[in-house]
Amino acid sequence: MKDRPRIQDFDWALLAIVAAISTIGVLEIYSSTHASSNMAGLQWKQLTWIAIGVAGMLVISRIDYHTLLDQAPALYMFGVATLLIVLAIGHSRFGAKRWITLGGGPNLQVSELMKLIIIIVLARFFAEVRTDRMTLVDLVKVAALTGVPVGLILIQPDLGTAMVLVPVAVVGAFLAGIEWKHMAIGLVLIALLIPVGWNMRRHLKPYQQQRIETFLHPEENPRGAGYQILQSEIAVGSGGFWGKGFGKGSQNQLGFVPVRYSDFILAAMAEEQGFIGVCVVLLLYLGLILRLVDNAQKAKDRAGMFVVMGVTAILGFHVLVNASMVIGYMPVTGIPLPLMSYGGSSTAFVFLALGLVMNVRMRRFVN
Repeated sequence: MKDRPRIQDFDWALLAIVAAISTIGVLEIYSSTHASSNMAGLQWKQLTWIAIGVAGMLVISRIDYHTLLDQAPALYMFGVATLLIVLAIGHSRFGAKRWITLGGGPNLQVSELMKLIIIIVLARFFAEVRTDRMTLVDLVKVAALTGVPVGLILIQPDLGTAMVLVPVAVVGAFLAGIEWKHMAIGLVLIALLIPVGWNMRRHLKPYQQQRIETFLHPEENPRGAGYQILQSEIAVGSGGFWGKGFGKGSQNQLGFVPVRYSDFILAAMAEEQGFIGVCVVLLLYLGLILRLVDNAQKAKDRAGMFVVMGVTAILGFHVLVNASMVIGYMPVTGIPLPLMSYGGSSTAFVFLALGLVMNVRMRRFVN
């Protein structure tokens, strides 16, 4: 048995997949922004965030994840307190208060940090459930632990990030042994709440109402609220099978694709690299998810397994929602494509989450 983890114990296949996706992302960010005077050079900022993320991944991989799990209550309180601070004195952009400015430097989106914290907190909770089946009391506790940060993030408002926390709880409960009757009750409650939520949509902010109505009928306002989805679909369709070539997509290069370097980067890539290019990217993401599941299966304890599956749930949900969004199958929610979309906080989160995965993997043989 090994006495301590070594760098050789890293999942190098996983890192190769991550490097491939990140490289494609940087190239597509360059293609999407180099012709714009106010956005040129974003690829260098993205490379900087990737470098910072890799450094953070290495640091967090060296801290025994059991130590992090021991600090779960303190981390949870810190995360909730930080979300409250954001609501009080946070920096507002695009009609939402989601960021804290770090000493006049970069803006930190605190909800990204909460993703990491909720993975650790719920992993500890699920690992401490010692029965084969979760009780109703256990499920209520999970709902409360998840519901508090979800509620605070919704107030910002940030529906997309709030949604991302839910799969961690759902996947964890499924693996911990949720009873079918409880699952059925949950599905019935969701079905009953859908019409209630629809009737309450008038209480949403105007842009949130527009997103719902646009998702259902984007063609009714092609120059307004429906512009994003329609332009994204046009870009995806115009790429055809082989695409128009790197830097040659008219929708992308002329700026018709909205937020083409971030939320809609997959639409920009579909136009330039076509169906085959998108398939390559989605296969890379499939490989990423499969490697994560493999690491979860090889974890030495339940806690490690829940940590890795929490990361898997979040990243898988990101890919599913973003890919569905760019082809009009889901409303625009601002959920980025992991490792490809431009963004400091989101990129840092992904690498820190992968650091947790490496942490678990490196300790699978440690005494």
